[in-house]
Amino acid sequence: MAQHPLIERAADKQVRQAKGFQEAASALTGDVLLAEYEKELASAPRRPEAGKKYLVAFNSRLAAELKPGREGEHLCIALARRHKDGGAPLLMPEEDAHFEALHPLVPVRSAPADKAAGVSDPNYGLDKIDLVGRGPDDRLVAAATRWLAPEAGRVGTGDTPLRALLLALAHAAVAEANVAALTEELSTHTEGPFAEGHPLVMLIGSPRYWELCRKRSAQRGAVWIREMERLAKELTELGLPVHYVSFKMKETPAWSYESGSPVLTCEPRMVEAWEASAGRVKPKAKPRSRRNSSAPENELIEADLSRPIRPYAIGDYFSAGDRIQHPTLGLGVVQGAAGPQKIRVLFDEKRSTLVHDRPRPGATA
Repeated sequence: MAQHPLIERAADKQVRQAKGFQEAASALTGDVLLAEYEKELASAPRRPEAGKKYLVAFNSRLAAELKPGREGEHLCIALARRHKDGGAPLLMPEEDAHFEALHPLVPVRSAPADKAAGVSDPNYGLDKIDLVGRGPDDRLVAAATRWLAPEAGRVGTGDTPLRALLLALAHAAVAEANVAALTEELSTHTEGPFAEGHPLVMLIGSPRYWELCRKRSAQRGAVWIREMERLAKELTELGLPVHYVSFKMKETPAWSYESGSPVLTCEPRMVEAWEASAGRVKPKAKPRSRRNSSAPENELIEADLSRPIRPYAIGDYFSAGDRIQHPTLGLGVVQGAAGPQKIRVLFDEKRSTLVHDRPRPGATA
C-alpha cells in the first residue's frame, strides 16, 4: 500500500468527475478506507518534532474582507471566534449531540512538501484542517468545509463529495497521529480531557454546495448519496465516525468584517446535509427491446453498473444504460436512440449524438 493512499485516491480522475465519483464510491468499503486511514496515520508528519505548534494565527490579511473562494475558511474563523467569545456549543442534528468549534485553519505539515521526494514525503498532499473542535462524547473533531454562496453557479472543477471525504480522512489521520500535542494545545480553549479513539470526521457543506452537487446528478444525487451514506455508516461502525452536515444562516453573508476578521452576525444552525430519503434510488423503468430502446429527451437514464464500460466504435451497437469510453469526450452513458443508427449520450453535463451500429469499412452485408 502506498504511503499516502487516501491522498492518492483523492487525486484519481474518476473520483474527481462529477458523473464518475459515484461509481468510485460504490467500489469502496469502510474496511478499505479504514486500512488506508491507518496507513496515513503511520505516515503522518510530526509537527511537534519540528518544534512547531498547531494552533497558529491565521493570515489576517486574507481574512480582513470577503474574498471569493475563501468563504469556507472565513466561516471556520467566525465559528471559532463565536466559541472564544462565550458562545454555547452548537446543537448537532443528532439528538443531544453538541459541537464546540475550537480553532480554525490548523496546519498539519511539519515542513514544506518536498517535490523531489514525492509520495514518500510525510507532508505530501497535506495542507490544513479547516476546523478542529470537540464533539459528542468529548471526541476530537476534524472538520472540512466546502462553502459556496447562495448565488454560486457551479462547484469547483474536480471537487466532489467523495474527494472531500478522502482528504478530510487524511487530515484527520494526521490529527490522531499527533493527538497528544494537539489536544494539549486545545486544552486552553475548552475544559476537560478529550476521549480516546479515532477523531470524528465532519464534512461541512453550505446548502448551495450540496444543492449543486445534487443538481448535476440524476435523481437529485440519490445514487452518490446512497454510497456516501453507506461509507459513513460502515466507517462509524468501525469506530471512525463520519458526519455530513450543513449550516443554515438567516443572513447572507452571515458574518461581518468590522473587527478586521469574520464575526458571525446571526446564530448558525447545524442540519443534515440532505433529507433522510435523499439516498433512495428509484427503480429503473422496464427495459425496451434492444433494437428499439429509446428515452424521451427530458428523461435521464442512469448507467447500468452491471454492464462493463466499452470503448466507443461506430460499428458496435449500444443501448440505453450502456457506459462507453470515447477517445475525446470521455466516459458517457447512453440515453437512448436518436434516429436510425444514432444514439444520444450524456458525457458529464454535455449531451452528444453519436453514430453506432454502422457497417465497418470493408465489411460485407
